[in-house]
Amino acid sequence: MSHKAVFIDRDGVINNDEGHYYIHKVKDFKLNDGIIEGLKKLQDAGYKLFVITNQGGVAKGEYSEDDVERIHGHFLQIMFDNDIRITDIYYCPHHDSLEACDCRKPQPGMILQAIDEHQIDASKAYLIGDSERDIQAGEAAGLKQCFLIDKNTSILPVVDTIIKQ
Repeated sequence: MSHKAVFIDRDGVINNDEGHYYIHKVKDFKLNDGIIEGLKKLQDAGYKLFVITNQGGVAKGEYSEDDVERIHGHFLQIMFDNDIRITDIYYCPHHDSLEACDCRKPQPGMILQAIDEHQIDASKAYLIGDSERDIQAGEAAGLKQCFLIDKNTSILPVVDTIIKQ
């Protein structure tokens, strides 16, 4: 059986990254308006939810993978408290200025891994991102549609579009 899914970028889409180049402390992790309501609607419509995020600050030594895991644990707890289940979180700890990889967006590696590991039907999968490289990754992975939103704005209009399809 193959599942439908929505892939969501983290910084700037799920959480507000205004004033921060990297979000790596729990105290700086603030959800954007509409995230809880939007993810709930997608979940209720039967979509599996995935977070895909570039975390190049790890490769640059700005913060550690433990810091990334701490933020993701904090995020998953908030989701759990709101009865939202995130199927999986994928992050790329590399940075193209230091080493090439196939997981850092715009490469589709994280999305392809999720499709493979969770039996996702790409023709029933969407992506919500706030940068051109998010969109390029989703298109390279063959997703049905990719939505580019303005940084730190609500995903609700896009969620409604996805659910109506």
